[in-house]
Amino acid sequence: MRGPFSPLHLLGFILLLVFLLLFVQLGLISLAFGKLGLSTSQGMLLLFASLFGSALNMPVTRIKAERPDPDLQNFTLQSLLRMPVLPFTGHTLIAVNVGGCLVPLVFSASLISRFPLPLAEILLAVGIVTAVCHYTSRPIPGIGIGMPPLIAPITAAIVAVLVDRELAAPLAYICGTLGVLVGADLLRLRDIAKMGTPIASIGGAGTFDGIFLTGIVAVLLT
Repeated sequence: MRGPFSPLHLLGFILLLVFLLLFVQLGLISLAFGKLGLSTSQGMLLLFASLFGSALNMPVTRIKAERPDPDLQNFTLQSLLRMPVLPFTGHTLIAVNVGGCLVPLVFSASLISRFPLPLAEILLAVGIVTAVCHYTSRPIPGIGIGMPPLIAPITAAIVAVLVDRELAAPLAYICGTLGVLVGADLLRLRDIAKMGTPIASIGGAGTFDGIFLTGIVAVLLT
């Protein structure tokens, strides 16, 4: 659950474009998408659909919010990241992000249909990554849910290799993306009302630390 667009996300977007160009030159993007059964053009289309779709949030519902306790706010983190605390409005709009939620969900469903992954393995891998993401994520009053960006892809890659070495790449993408969505977003719904943020987007801010890229990095690590 991440807050709306901020200068940090703009910086992340620019950095992502730089890294994408570097990855393309090194052939890493082609390698990652090849492991997932996609051509380079198909993979780039999916990647940019997720990247630019991160700017689109589909409103779902609105809930009452509590004014966040100033003593609970991580001023050190906010100052370091220069993320502005949004004004309290009394309500929080719950939305679903297109690039960070819908696109990865559709692609994960496609991978499940195209690769012979046993349901038990998928549930086990997603469950482990979900638990790790939930444990390492933290609500930041006035901003949203924060989590170290490398935790999910590294965990997903390790879990996928241990659970199914032969199909580690598609399993890493599936458990990496779904693990973040469930562990750091859906299971943190109870924390939303206490954060005082005007909007909480499931799978939002799909730029530099986006859910889609969590899956791609996890695939590269397998």
